[in-house]
Amino acid sequence: MADIASLLHASLQPATRKQAEQQLQQLTPQQGFLFHLLRLILDKTQDRSIRLAGGIYLKNIAKLRWEEDVAPLSEQDKAAIRSELVPAMIALSDPTDKTIRAQIAESVSLIAELDFPAKWSNLIDQLVTSLSPTDYNVNIGVLETAHSIFRQWRPQVRSDALFTEINFVISRFMDSFLHLFRQTATIIFSSPSPSNLDLVTQAQILLAEIFYDFTCQDLPPAIEDSHDEFFSPNAGLFHRFLAWDPPELRGDPDDVNPSLPAQLKTVIFEIAELYIKLYSDQLARSPAIESFVQGVWGLVGSNKLPNVANDQLVSQALRFVSSAIRSGFYKSLFSSKEIINSLVQGVVVPNVGLRDHEMEQFEDDPLEFIRLDLALPSGSGGAGSAEVSTRRQAAADVLQALVGSGYQTEATEIVGSWISTGLQQYNANPVQNWQSKDSAVYLLTAIATETSTAKLGVTSINAQVDVVKFFSDHVFQDLQAGQGTVHPILQVDAIRFLLTFRNQLTKEQLLSVLPLLINHLKSDNYVAYTYAAITIDRILSIKKGSQLMFSQTDVHDFAADLLGAILAKIEGAGTPEKVAENDHLMKCAMRIVITARQTLTPVYQQVLQRLVAILGVISKNPSNPNFDQYIFESISALMRFVVHGTSSTLPTFEQTLFGPFTFILQQDIDQYIPYVFQILAQMLDLHTTGVPTEYRTLLPFLLMPAPWQQKGNIPGLVKLLTAFLARDAGEMVANNQIVSVLAIIQQRLIPSKINDAWGFELLQGVMLHVPPTFLQQYFKVLLMTLLTRLQTSKTDKFVYHFSHFLLFTAAINVEGLGPNYVISTVEEIQPQLWSQILTSFVIPQIPKMPHKDRKVAAIGLTRMLTESQVMVTEPAARNWPSAFTALVKLFNEPQYLTKTSTEDAAAAAATGLTEIDYEEQTAGYQAAYSRLAAAEGATVDPVAYVKDPKEFLGRALSKTRVGALVAACDPGIVQPFVQSLAAEGFVIQ
Repeated sequence: MADIASLLHASLQPATRKQAEQQLQQLTPQQGFLFHLLRLILDKTQDRSIRLAGGIYLKNIAKLRWEEDVAPLSEQDKAAIRSELVPAMIALSDPTDKTIRAQIAESVSLIAELDFPAKWSNLIDQLVTSLSPTDYNVNIGVLETAHSIFRQWRPQVRSDALFTEINFVISRFMDSFLHLFRQTATIIFSSPSPSNLDLVTQAQILLAEIFYDFTCQDLPPAIEDSHDEFFSPNAGLFHRFLAWDPPELRGDPDDVNPSLPAQLKTVIFEIAELYIKLYSDQLARSPAIESFVQGVWGLVGSNKLPNVANDQLVSQALRFVSSAIRSGFYKSLFSSKEIINSLVQGVVVPNVGLRDHEMEQFEDDPLEFIRLDLALPSGSGGAGSAEVSTRRQAAADVLQALVGSGYQTEATEIVGSWISTGLQQYNANPVQNWQSKDSAVYLLTAIATETSTAKLGVTSINAQVDVVKFFSDHVFQDLQAGQGTVHPILQVDAIRFLLTFRNQLTKEQLLSVLPLLINHLKSDNYVAYTYAAITIDRILSIKKGSQLMFSQTDVHDFAADLLGAILAKIEGAGTPEKVAENDHLMKCAMRIVITARQTLTPVYQQVLQRLVAILGVISKNPSNPNFDQYIFESISALMRFVVHGTSSTLPTFEQTLFGPFTFILQQDIDQYIPYVFQILAQMLDLHTTGVPTEYRTLLPFLLMPAPWQQKGNIPGLVKLLTAFLARDAGEMVANNQIVSVLAIIQQRLIPSKINDAWGFELLQGVMLHVPPTFLQQYFKVLLMTLLTRLQTSKTDKFVYHFSHFLLFTAAINVEGLGPNYVISTVEEIQPQLWSQILTSFVIPQIPKMPHKDRKVAAIGLTRMLTESQVMVTEPAARNWPSAFTALVKLFNEPQYLTKTSTEDAAAAAATGLTEIDYEEQTAGYQAAYSRLAAAEGATVDPVAYVKDPKEFLGRALSKTRVGALVAACDPGIVQPFVQSLAAEGFVIQ
């Protein structure tokens, strides 16, 4: 344990990082490690960087290993840490320890998410007793910790468990919270101001955040009873805070960080917005919202807060106004044309124009400009976008709220005059007045949009605005203009207009503008060529129904050149960090590969070599997970489609990729290894027979413990080993490698709640491909491992996979395998155990089987009921009728039990298109496991030997004397089915 400090120090040095992290991971499960780590974090004689590294490591343990099943942390250690964390927070109350304290607060939050309140019932009591009547350094630490726990309630769906936890907290925390809230507010408004006003204000901000936490799901009685104290116009604390502006806390006008009063006001507007959405009846008790709206006018009207530091406050104030308009409860506030005019003139227009710092950002930090510019305003349905929306987006959202809330005609007319004025100013002097046109285009975009989403762009438009005409008259000219002939921001506006309204244009119109976008890819302006790439990606992703609008035929003529232009931009960036920073370009390249498919076959070698060269550059310093995801997806998709069309190209892919992949494995580049295993599995799957030598030499490494220790590797490793089993099981048996596969399943995968599903997938590969006679010697121990896990730590997921595995093993058509193989082994372990398993697990799981697994379940259960002597012998025979009834119920939805070969082919063709789109839209990069959608093959039917499950069941029943057992079933369910079998010629004896 004495080495912890030196290992943490070594983990900060690139040369020794990997080795130090591995040694720390080995030490972590040891008794006492967590306690020693916390003591080191609190030891002020240690170097600050080591203490901070220790705090980060503790947070990562809480995040990744707290409930680890393989090499678990001891419960004694976990209990000791839980008791010490809150005192540790108090010990780190000094402002100099703020960054370290933040790591501990995050650790408390992560552990509380898993253990509170069941295993940590005294946590809230610890926090309450730690609050100080005088020491606000301590109070800030306690409130930060409390907020980190309570804020997790905000996105959750209402449930009994959630409300039990909230009520548990409120019963212990509410009185102290309200007392401290009032005390802190009294200090803030006292005169003269206290010397620690900044600390007291920080505490007040956290108290306001906790107020939001407490009201985000329901209104606690204590807060409901104190409503007027907070919301009363003029006298309420929230209104007083909006007007509060102490000179000593205003900060430097050039500071880009919000002042403490601005942060407090921002939270108050968030609370007001929450109340509009959830508690409008409470607000109706007084003219509170009217007073808040006046507060917005007073704060932000006529551009009173122009500084960057106030952006968040202004944006949130405007979002509050949007919510008030959308609610429909305050029509009297917004119904007159004069009010809408003053709202547009005083609040919207001043915040729509680009400001100096945004123009500087356009030049100096283009990626940040793009990130902010693409964020959706909250009203358009972008969850969580409140954090990043800019002033102009929040102002645009006010217009969209007016358009969508019955004020369409008035708002369109008023904004239309501002748009006309802006365009006239531009036409009078295009060089000087380009900003007027920029604002006009932005206003038009806002007023034309009724609803939009990040994925689809604008989904419905204001019928009073002719978007296509505006595009033709005013925007197309900037899209078409040569570089340098108009201001670059206007060209970006034109591209963004196309991006926003892509769904309003026909396929022919979009095809006609694609060449213009390709020209912009060659621009020298970073934002212009990046926006062109984003727009091409989104246009090629447009779907009509479930089908993509653009096919390989549509892009045949220009796909290769387009991909070449994109890759040239990526290659020209320079350093590994600069190459990888613009994942928008790589995503566009991926989209072109997916859309072009076999069109790229003539140039696939050049494309592959360029992708591998880019991979070689970024592997020197992996820095952007999204870029990584898209480049590996591109390689995988290129191989998928090219080899599918021309199988002779596979050796070229292998020769080109084996070298870089070997380097990645040897250098242990852990960000890339999960992708490498998936693509190796994809390549091996493309071999219809046998396994080339290059793969066989890799197999011993795959069976070692090291690669399995990285959680992200496991899915790819399972797919790769399953591919080996499908093609080379005989050789693996001869080399005694099956034993190693079984050891991985039993020791590494099945005991883990996270990875048990992958254990069952690998086990299915073993059952399908390893000779049952060889497997017999290990099968009893294997089943005992499954039963032990079932007894010690079963989960709903494990019970499903266990039941599915038994049905799968009974169903598949492998000589020597079948229901007796499984059932007789279970009876060997303990007589009559099979009856218990059948009634407790298998039969209850049958109706829960997802559609994709129902055919396997039906065939497996059919064979169990008709081929096993145990099933028709007491005591198992008592369960035969209930099992048969469950089977009959499966046939009530026969569409899930049969698939035609045509449907299978169609499904195979579609996989990888919809899946890739889904992957990058929803999940993107995930640190634990980054799935390559293009590497996923079409689902193989493990019981394809059965074409018609009902006919299979009918034949099996007619050959078996089970008439008496059928007669014991529920006649209301079973009899009509038996009659339908008889009508098809299957008579049950």
